[in-house]
Amino acid sequence: MEASAELINTEQRYPFSPLFALDTLWLQVAGTLCNLRCTHCFISCSPTNHSHEMMSLEDVRRYLDEARQMGVKEYYFTGGEPFMNKDLFAMIELALKQGPVSILTNGLLITSKTAARLKSLSDASDYSLELRVSLDGYDAETHDAVRGLGTFEKTLKGVLNLAAAGLNPVITAVEVNDDLGARQGREKFLACLKSIGLTKPRLKILPTLRLGAEINRTRAYESWESLRGRELTKDESLALQCSSCRIATSNGVYVCPLLIDSPQARLGETLQDSLRPFELKHQACFTCHATGFSCRT
Repeated sequence: MEASAELINTEQRYPFSPLFALDTLWLQVAGTLCNLRCTHCFISCSPTNHSHEMMSLEDVRRYLDEARQMGVKEYYFTGGEPFMNKDLFAMIELALKQGPVSILTNGLLITSKTAARLKSLSDASDYSLELRVSLDGYDAETHDAVRGLGTFEKTLKGVLNLAAAGLNPVITAVEVNDDLGARQGREKFLACLKSIGLTKPRLKILPTLRLGAEINRTRAYESWESLRGRELTKDESLALQCSSCRIATSNGVYVCPLLIDSPQARLGETLQDSLRPFELKHQACFTCHATGFSCRT
């Protein structure tokens, strides 16, 4: 009976992800507020989702100060839609004094004036400024099916505004269409980007996450899609984003950008509070491990 009980206990355990070093800090500067209501959004961002509010400039300054003391190497601004935050440019300027910055955006609010301002911030810093623009299809039909009617053309306009200002954005696509995971689909995507004038297109493909709005679009995780009973090697742990990052939000610090809607993923109020291992109980952890997925550029 004792051996049987031990076997059951082992099978119920989940591995822990150690925090080897806090290299990357994400900042949920727009909270869960967005100008779109995408049908595959893993945190169901929308114009009316106030689960996480916009971060203030003082919020960001406080986390940046703490991050500097800890030796954080790079910063990511996300949401929601970051360009909805009126203090975004001041936040970018502060972060660029400490390290490279990446901004994740749907591109709809990037006017030529905005792009020029971003280029000025980039030129004035010793560190790089990256723009990641979400484009979930190589034509209006596929993209607009998940992001809304007319958004494909509006996103392309934002991309071209960045290119005209001298910034080469990273185009990010989620595998909402089967062929995006195959070579042929990626070649079509790159051909689309070249056709609009990007001479050296950069493309990042992300897997779908069975969370938030995606549950209604396709399905939720199956019961077997978890890391229960697994033991991870050091190399497997190092490959997980949570071994070297944390995300700050208006509601405190969470283990990673994917889990800000999970109360169990909240690690405290400060970065110092978050410097501990995390039990990989969430089913999204399965996706990260199985696909080698990272939110990083």
